[in-house]
Amino acid sequence: MSELETRGLDAQQSASQNATDGLLVASDAPIFASKPERGSLPAAVWGIAGLVVVLLIALLVFAGRKQPVAAPNTLQPADAYAASLPLSQLAMSESTNLSGGKLTYLDGHVRNAGDRTVTGATLQVVFQNDEQLAPQIDTVPLTLIRMREPYIDTEPVSADPLKPGDDREFRLIFETVPQNWNTQMPEVRVIRSSLR
Repeated sequence: MSELETRGLDAQQSASQNATDGLLVASDAPIFASKPERGSLPAAVWGIAGLVVVLLIALLVFAGRKQPVAAPNTLQPADAYAASLPLSQLAMSESTNLSGGKLTYLDGHVRNAGDRTVTGATLQVVFQNDEQLAPQIDTVPLTLIRMREPYIDTEPVSADPLKPGDDREFRLIFETVPQNWNTQMPEVRVIRSSLR
């Protein structure tokens, strides 16, 4: 064998040995070995993230708690500012709408005798009866008369707030009144007011 052939054979054996060594190395490695962790976050970061989540949940729970609101058909006490919002010249009327239903209106005047601007008010209207039954109580927002011609149009108090000393007309609209209502003027009281 010549020296050139010997070198070629040695190169082939060396290449085959290297390939075999690579296979042996690969087969020696466990198949189900866990991979080394790369870039994992430290425990302190996870702890801070958990604390932030707990604080957000606690904030949502406490922010979601509100004082219980009384049912709208239970008689509620008058608002503290109610004495500064006297209601006067109460008058009732009825009309039918285009669909044949009957509407009942309660019109009147409201005056802001206080020193604050009223941006909203909620009223309770108590329809008594002569049958010794519990009265019907309707809770409605105060709506002011915006214009009278060509028809009566109303708007919420927030659209044009009542400044101190203002005297404005209002209209309350009822789609139903109790069948057993004694047709006397209902009791009207201010139970909530929004002020600024």
